[in-house]
Amino acid sequence: MLPPAPLQHIPPDIFMNTEELCLCGSNLSYQDCCGLYHSGEKVAPTAEALMRSRFTAYAMKNTDYLLQTWDTAKRPDNINFEKENADWLRLEIVGKKKGGIKDAKGIVEFKAYFMADDEESVMNEISRFKKVSGRWYYLDGLVKSVGKVNQGQTQGRNAPCPCGSGKKFKRCCGK
Repeated sequence: MLPPAPLQHIPPDIFMNTEELCLCGSNLSYQDCCGLYHSGEKVAPTAEALMRSRFTAYAMKNTDYLLQTWDTAKRPDNINFEKENADWLRLEIVGKKKGGIKDAKGIVEFKAYFMADDEESVMNEISRFKKVSGRWYYLDGLVKSVGKVNQGQTQGRNAPCPCGSGKKFKRCCGK
């Protein structure tokens, strides 16, 4: 396997006000948090840090960063945000297994909150990560549930896709 290509430099101010709090829930400004990873100034030191930076990148429709941090064996050719109608609000880390600085693999469970059709919803996912040559990569994820906040959740891969396409998750973003 070839070593991973370095991340492209992507100026953080293209995507959001760098003084605003980062969407990943760190309580740091974007420029002091995920902006460092998106710009290529730093690489995520843990699986959780990569998960947080990928959530923020997804919310900002930063396709380049998402593809660059996706394991090449599982990465799609492109990401199409044309039918995305969700406004991603916040991220909550539910749990993690391994994925630390000295680990080679990690699992992060999270809840991603979003607005779609004027209703707040939440997607609960378990994501797998691996480290190659000192850099963390997203492998894949399993959606445990998707549903409206405070109204129960639709379980599993047969849930409607949170991107708003109208397809089942397994036939859309869950491929």
